[in-house]
Amino acid sequence: MKVRAQAPNVKNSTNFNAASDSKTAVGTTLENLKSAIRGETGAHNKYMTFAKAAKEQGYDQIARLFTATAAAELIHIGLEYDLVAAMDPDYEKPTVDAPVPGTSDLNLISGANGEIYETSDMYPSFIKKAQEEGNSKAVHVFSRAKLAESVHAERYLAAYNDLDAPDDDKFYLCPICGYIHKGEDFEKCPICFKPKESFTAY
Repeated sequence: MKVRAQAPNVKNSTNFNAASDSKTAVGTTLENLKSAIRGETGAHNKYMTFAKAAKEQGYDQIARLFTATAAAELIHIGLEYDLVAAMDPDYEKPTVDAPVPGTSDLNLISGANGEIYETSDMYPSFIKKAQEEGNSKAVHVFSRAKLAESVHAERYLAAYNDLDAPDDDKFYLCPICGYIHKGEDFEKCPICFKPKESFTAY
């Protein structure tokens, strides 16, 4: 993802359209935030399970990628939960069971499919509803998550294509928005502009 002159958002970007055959059930913004938390919780648990499987199957770099992405989902959960807690103080975070992992190649495809759904359908649908309701905080949180998810999908597909040709590159996680960079060649997050020095290496 290239760094732009201004941080990308729903107003200055053209890749925020929802899929024409959307599978997302859209409710109020509060309901959508809760739905997003449930989805991100499921993704976190799934990726931690996939990380363990990748390690056992001898794919150390892929295990690190799954672990970094699981941590990114926790960032999204935290941002979304803060908004929900302000509107519904009695809300409790959901628990979601992790799936049984398969082989790492198919786990990567499963991960990519989930991230593509979130970035091309779920989050754009939720952003549109938050705009209609005038909830700028939700638009901001959903937008950053949507942008990060597209990069997660890209990382998974690249790892899938290079499954049998791994390198020693580390993955770097932005602590603010959940963006993940592979390798050392960057200075700041292209989504929120947080400097490289604040990233966590995996």
